[in-house]
Amino acid sequence: MRKHLLTTTAAMLLAMTGSAFAGMDEAKQFLDKEVGDLSALSRADQEKEMQWFVDAAKPFAGMEIKVVSETITTHEYESKVLAPAFTAITGIKITHDLIGEGDVVEKLQTQMQSGENIYDAYVNDSDLIGTHWRYQQARSLTKWMANEGKDVTNPGLDLEDFIGLKFTTAPDGDLYQLPDQQFANLYWFRYDWFNDEKNKADFKAKYGYDLGVPVNWSAYEDIAEFFTGREIDGKKVYGHMDYGKKDPSLGWRFTDAWLSMAGNGDKGLPNGLPVDEWGIKVDENSRPVGSCVARGGDTNGPASVYAIQKYLDWLKAYAPAAAQGMTFSESGPVPSQGEIAQQMFMYTAFTADLVKDGLPVVNADGTPKWRFAPSPHGVYWKDGMKLGYQDVGSWTLLKSTPDDRAKAAWLYAQFVTSKTVDVKKSHVGLTLIRESSIQHESFTERAPKLGGLIEFYRSPARVQWSPTGTNVPDYPKLAQLWWQAIGDASSGAKSAQEAMDSLCAEQEKVMQRLERAGVQGDIGPKLAEEKTLEEWNADAVAKGNLAPQLKIENEKEQPLTVNYDELVKSWQN
Repeated sequence: MRKHLLTTTAAMLLAMTGSAFAGMDEAKQFLDKEVGDLSALSRADQEKEMQWFVDAAKPFAGMEIKVVSETITTHEYESKVLAPAFTAITGIKITHDLIGEGDVVEKLQTQMQSGENIYDAYVNDSDLIGTHWRYQQARSLTKWMANEGKDVTNPGLDLEDFIGLKFTTAPDGDLYQLPDQQFANLYWFRYDWFNDEKNKADFKAKYGYDLGVPVNWSAYEDIAEFFTGREIDGKKVYGHMDYGKKDPSLGWRFTDAWLSMAGNGDKGLPNGLPVDEWGIKVDENSRPVGSCVARGGDTNGPASVYAIQKYLDWLKAYAPAAAQGMTFSESGPVPSQGEIAQQMFMYTAFTADLVKDGLPVVNADGTPKWRFAPSPHGVYWKDGMKLGYQDVGSWTLLKSTPDDRAKAAWLYAQFVTSKTVDVKKSHVGLTLIRESSIQHESFTERAPKLGGLIEFYRSPARVQWSPTGTNVPDYPKLAQLWWQAIGDASSGAKSAQEAMDSLCAEQEKVMQRLERAGVQGDIGPKLAEEKTLEEWNADAVAKGNLAPQLKIENEKEQPLTVNYDELVKSWQN
C-alpha cells in the first residue's frame, strides 16, 4: 500500500510539473530550436498557432496519451522530436509507439473487435477507408470537428491545404482520416546512363527509337533487355529490379496499384468506378458485388493476368538472380548500389536513402545520378485511369476511445500536421502532405538534390497516383490473400491465370461471409449472379465503362518513350 501511495504521489507531481511548465515559453524555445524559417507560417503566425494549442490543451494537462504508427523516418521524427515538444508545450504526455505496418493493422483490428481502448489514435493507411466507412467504428472527422471535437479543432488546420483528402473521404462525403505522411510509387531510372551518347546511339540502332523515359510497358521491356548484361564502368548491369519471395511484403507489391498500371479496372480518379484497381466491382450504392470476371469484377481478367505475367517475365529475365528470393526490405537498397538501370516503381519514401553522400548513384556535388518519373502503363491502360499508388498514412480516431482521450490525441495529430511544423517535418521524411509545404521556397532550393520528387508533386500528373479506394470492404482480411496467391505464381506453383483465379475466389469468399453476417449493413457486399466475361464486358461497354476488358491479342504495343527534361518542362508550362 505504501509503495502504491508513493507511486501515485510521484505520478501526481509529474503531472503537475508537466502542466506547470507547459506554455508559450516552451513553444518559443521549440520554434527557435526546431522550426526557424522552415515553416509555411511567419513567426508571428507560428506563435499564434502555438498559443491556440496551449489554450486548447489546458483541460487535458497531465493526461497520458498513447498513439501508434508504423516505423518510417517521418514517424521517428514525430516520436523523438515532435511528441516531446508537444508535451513540453501542452502538458499532455504523449507516448508515440513505432511498430511494423502489419502490427498497426493488427492492433487496430483488435480494438475494433474487442472495443477495448488499446491506442488513443492510430496512423494507419488510407487503404482502410472502405473498412472504416463500412464498419462505422472510426469517428467521422467531419462530424467530430463540428460537434464533440469542435473545441479542440485548430481554426488554422486548413483542410484545403492537404493534398490527400480525396483519399480519406468516404462515399458518404465525410472525412474519416487526416493525412500525416504521403508518398508515391514512381518510375526510377539512371538519368546519367540514359543521357550517355553511346548508350543512346546503341539503343536507337537496335530498337529504332530514342532511349528515354518509357511511356508504356513495351518500351520498359525494351530498355530492360537493352541494359541487362551491358557493361558500364567495368560492371555488368541489369535492366530491372524487383523481388519475388513468398512473403507478406509481396502482397503490397501488387495491392499498391500494380494492376491499375497494367490497365485493370475502370476509368476514374482517385479510383476506378464501378471496378477498382483490385478488380472489385461495386453497384450504384457502393456495395461490392464481385471480384472475379464471372461477377463483373476484374481481379482475374485479361488485364490482371497480363500484369502478373509481365512481373514474372521481367523478374526472371532482367533482374539479378538473387531478386527472386528477396523480400521488399531486402530489395529496397539494391538500386542504390549502382548496378540497376531502371525500376518500374520505387517508393519515394526511400528518397532520403537514395541521396546519401558517397553512394554510387550520387554525384560528388550531392546531386543524384538518377531521377523519378511517372510510371509507364500497360497495354490495357486508358486515359482517365489511375496510373500508380500513393501511400497516405492518416490519423484515425476509433469510437471505442473515450472522448477526453480522443480530444487530447486529436490535438497531437493536428500539432504534427500543423502548418507551423509541416515544412520542417517534410524535409526530414520527404513525405509531403500539404500544398503550402510543396510550394515552399526551401523545396525549390532543395529540388535539384531530390531527383524529380518535388517536380512530380508540383505537377498536374500527381492526381493519377492514389491509394486503395472504398471498393475494398475489409482491407485487413482481403490484403493478406494477395501475397499467398501471387507467391504461388512467383514460385512457379501456379500460372498467372491460376493464381488470379484463386485470388478472386478467395476474395469473394470473404465478401460472402460479410454478406451473410450483415455486419456492414446496407453498404456491405451483395454478390452478383455469375455470367461470362463476354456478357459482363458487353454490359460494361453499354454503360460507358471498360472492365472487365477482353483479351488483346497482341499485348506488345508500339513502344513509346519521352525525354525526361522535356517532360519536366511540360509540367512547368
